[in-house]
Amino acid sequence: MTERVTRPSLSKDDVRFETRLRPKRFDEFVGQDTLKANLSVFIEAAKKRDEPLDHCLFYGPPGLGKTTLAHIIAAEMETELVSTSGPVIERPYDLTGMLTNLKRGDVLFIDEMHRLQHVVEEYLYPAMEDFSVDIVLDKGPSARSVKLNLEHFTLVAATTRAGLLTSPLRSRFGVAQRLSYYDPEELASIVGRSAEILGVPIDEEGTLEIARRSRGTPRIANRLLRRIRDFAEVMGDGRVSAQVAHESLLRLEVDERGLDEMDRRIMEAILLKFGGGPVGIKSLAVAVGEESETIEEIYEPFLIQEGLLKRTQRGREATPAAYDYFGVPSTLGEQGKLL
Repeated sequence: MTERVTRPSLSKDDVRFETRLRPKRFDEFVGQDTLKANLSVFIEAAKKRDEPLDHCLFYGPPGLGKTTLAHIIAAEMETELVSTSGPVIERPYDLTGMLTNLKRGDVLFIDEMHRLQHVVEEYLYPAMEDFSVDIVLDKGPSARSVKLNLEHFTLVAATTRAGLLTSPLRSRFGVAQRLSYYDPEELASIVGRSAEILGVPIDEEGTLEIARRSRGTPRIANRLLRRIRDFAEVMGDGRVSAQVAHESLLRLEVDERGLDEMDRRIMEAILLKFGGGPVGIKSLAVAVGEESETIEEIYEPFLIQEGLLKRTQRGREATPAAYDYFGVPSTLGEQGKLL
């Protein structure tokens, strides 16, 4: 399986790091057991019928393995992966160029599917259903439409905001799966595997310390391991123990529950500046100096998962657990509202 990348590239160091740690097969992929088991069945059935896999949609918070699954699907199907993202495909003809170059069974991976232009999305419909696209040649009275037949391919799409996808688009995916946050034991296995690949000496307590403060996200766990490795090499003997991990994470401003500096700014703004809420997302974004989309996609899911934040029709509100965790005194009425 080879890969052609058409999306904006990361730095060489980031690409090398992600490539080294990315699982290549399902037996290397930790967590998401139900999704993984189902995909294995779908892939095996498709291979037995000598057919491309159905189009797949993966959604959920960032960093949980959506891109990795696209790579694994291509590897398991023994086909080529063509990778791009929604914002990169600006015009229908950009998409046509990619589609016409696909060979039978190839996997086209589109990240950030919710940011695909509407006109491009409509152009994608016949490609997904009928494996054909219509292109217009010439202009004016001499204009004519020509249908181009495509090789049967598999579209794998990833999004952090499935609610922004239109119903016609969602209905065209034969496989739609949500990725959930990982538990500490699963993350500990991922950290241990990554440490072995990177050659980082680490004990079991060190892996657990990193795992339970990684926000349930493998990407964050690997990033923290990389930074803790730096502290261990410069300030210690290179070995990552629970104590080294704890002290390093304190310096990185990651607390016991995995909340980082921006998480605390968001919650403290709701608790102290807006009286616990409700507060609109735009007002909150201005208060903490962050884009509203970034708050919605990256920070809110984890804060809600932790039971510190809730969404209501009127805006975001802090939960009673948030008052306890941040040590903010409050008097709550019967309905849980500030008096």
